[in-house]
Amino acid sequence: MPAAWLGLLIIAAVAVVVWLLGRRSRRAADAAEPAPVSGVARAATSQRPTPPPSAATPARDASPRPARTTVSSVAGALSAAEVFHKFHEFAFAASPLAAPAPAAYEALASQARSVLETVATEPRFAPRRPLLLPQLLRAIRDDDVSRRDLAKLIAQDPALAGSLLRLANSSFYRASERPVESVDRAVALLGTDGIRSLVAAALVQPVFQLSKQQFPHFPEAVWEHTYRAAGAAEAHAAIVEDADPFAAQLLGLTMGLGSIVVFRVALDRYAARPGSKPDASVIAMLLDEQAATVARRIALSWELSERIADALRDQGPGRDVREERTPLGRSLHFGRLIGALAVLYTNERVNEDTAKASMLASGATAFEFERIWTRLTGKAERAPERQKP
Repeated sequence: MPAAWLGLLIIAAVAVVVWLLGRRSRRAADAAEPAPVSGVARAATSQRPTPPPSAATPARDASPRPARTTVSSVAGALSAAEVFHKFHEFAFAASPLAAPAPAAYEALASQARSVLETVATEPRFAPRRPLLLPQLLRAIRDDDVSRRDLAKLIAQDPALAGSLLRLANSSFYRASERPVESVDRAVALLGTDGIRSLVAAALVQPVFQLSKQQFPHFPEAVWEHTYRAAGAAEAHAAIVEDADPFAAQLLGLTMGLGSIVVFRVALDRYAARPGSKPDASVIAMLLDEQAATVARRIALSWELSERIADALRDQGPGRDVREERTPLGRSLHFGRLIGALAVLYTNERVNEDTAKASMLASGATAFEFERIWTRLTGKAERAPERQKP
């Protein structure tokens, strides 16, 4: 009996050892096999490029983002560069607008850049901050200021009041068939939000009244794009980005000012070179390169907020990735792009399908496009007169 019990104990001990060894082997195998990845996490990982070994990877929000639509994936879409190229062809009344010769471009650009570095404080080219702007900004944001007080403030500047009434009766802003004949009625009809948009536009509109000796259509086209872009940026900030709509509108207007200043400087440089003829393709390329930088200098000279300066920096070369822009920067980019498409559409240069495809390819959603496109072009079917500066 004792021998039998001893044999059973030995057999049991051996069985336990074998079982433990088998369990350890299974754990090692499980550790070597990768854990399953959820579909969402896999999609997020596949969309995020692997940085080079030498680059430091910045901390980012780990939440997955949906894949952005690309131009190549939307039939009939135009890239942002193609949209603005078409807009420049329309604005300069030059089609096709070919790329300039490098030597011709650098001959002008090298002279223009030195002027543009200080242009924000040069009254010959750049607008000074409107005198009433600080007071109006305070009044518009003050809930205790009545509409009548706001109307009285606007009436202090007859030129501003006249510009405001012209804009209030334009096809873009007009809210009823009855003409707006007084500042009081404009304020009552449009409300605080509407009137602040008109006031901001009216303050900068005179800058677009240029001599029509060279490229006479350009100032009108840029103004049309500017107020549409400002309105679209304002709507995008309110609907999509949850950002300050008025700041977005100021951004659109300031960007338009930057374009006009670059245009003025370019013509001035050509005038200083006897025998030289202004080249639309050269000026268009200079606009692409310098307009956002000049707009930022104007914003800083007007002592606008740092977030406005940051949003203008977002429009410069090399800031084409949506995620790298600030919320206001995204609203401004959206506004400028859909504003240019709206100008081209109302002037029969693109159709609505192309406009929608281009906006979807830029990363906008169908809801964003349709909601804001209607505002920009909803009255175009009646073919009313467009407001000219």
